[in-house]
Amino acid sequence: MRRLWTVLLAALLVFTTAGPANAAEPPRGPDGDAFYTPPTPLPAGADGDVVWWRPLPDSGSTRGYLVLYRSRSATDTPIAVSGRVLVPAKPWTGAGPRPIVSVASGTRGIGDRCAPSKFQPDYEKPLFVDAMLSRGWAVAITDYEGLGTPGTHTYVVGRSEGHTVIDAARAATRLPAAGLAAGGPVAFSGYSQGGGGAAWAGELAPSYAPELHVAGITAGGTPADLNVVAKSLDGGIGFGFLLLSALGLDAAYPELDLPAYLNDRGRTLYETQRDACVEAVFGYAFGHIADYTTANPLTTPKWQARLAENELGTRPPRAPIFLFHGSLDEIIPLSQAQTLRREYCAAGVDVTWGTYVGEHVTTLAFSAGDVVNYLGDRFAGKPARADC
Repeated sequence: MRRLWTVLLAALLVFTTAGPANAAEPPRGPDGDAFYTPPTPLPAGADGDVVWWRPLPDSGSTRGYLVLYRSRSATDTPIAVSGRVLVPAKPWTGAGPRPIVSVASGTRGIGDRCAPSKFQPDYEKPLFVDAMLSRGWAVAITDYEGLGTPGTHTYVVGRSEGHTVIDAARAATRLPAAGLAAGGPVAFSGYSQGGGGAAWAGELAPSYAPELHVAGITAGGTPADLNVVAKSLDGGIGFGFLLLSALGLDAAYPELDLPAYLNDRGRTLYETQRDACVEAVFGYAFGHIADYTTANPLTTPKWQARLAENELGTRPPRAPIFLFHGSLDEIIPLSQAQTLRREYCAAGVDVTWGTYVGEHVTTLAFSAGDVVNYLGDRFAGKPARADC
């Protein structure tokens, strides 16, 4: 009799602590653009929890899922962010859980229609995402804050981007349909805007997501110092990216009050280009800040303080990192990437450094194979080459 009561008590304990079998299964989201509008209020949960999801068309070799997940803004406000989780159809045969690469996309624009999960062509897919999937790794791709979801995209705002990249990896393991286990190796990878997002994820992960096993980071064409980048873009071919950056910073930090500095031409741009995608930026080539403002906001104490907050290098990552840049980059200055390399090296980070003979766009293509090989070595447990 005592043994029977012991068995019954154990069964009751398991039942009451485990909960229903499907308790962790998030709901399916609505179809169409309604998927990107989160419920109000946002359901309670932890950073990286899936709010809802739906399957993407099966490619045969890859299973895909559209997800809406919890994350945090640059000012630590809970937000919902959309993104994708891609998983090879073939079972993982390597040691331990299947690795996950959280890919931070390069510039798509700031309008909802430009979200990476909507935007075509997906220029990163043939360059390295497909290669990652072919190696058996899962890939999570965030849409960032405000791309697809409500609000203006916080373009190049580091803390926001880092949070969303990290939480995309968490969300991948919290979607039962994806079949991905927590605790396996994770990597952050990106180029251009994505280089900033990946590097920020690497810097924030030790405090924001200490449970993640970050095996490596790749960050190329990285806007590490927005002050240096802004001075280079003012009057340059990539001036349109500076306009996007001003809109992104203003969206993240309302006290910056960008409209207060704009002239009539600037106010027209502010009202009409909030949905611009990347192809629009080259229509502003060789423009100047003075063309759109009555006073340069970037020189004010408020803007300088926020720009300083968004400078990489003061929170060195613990994971090894592959930093790379084009020697002829006309958009993001090589000099400030070299400064980031020196800062990481001084902090004891295992930095592998690479330069490619190319400008901003071609360097993305030239570096793709090295990016995938670098991550492959990190997932295999090989030591990183340090170029410090």
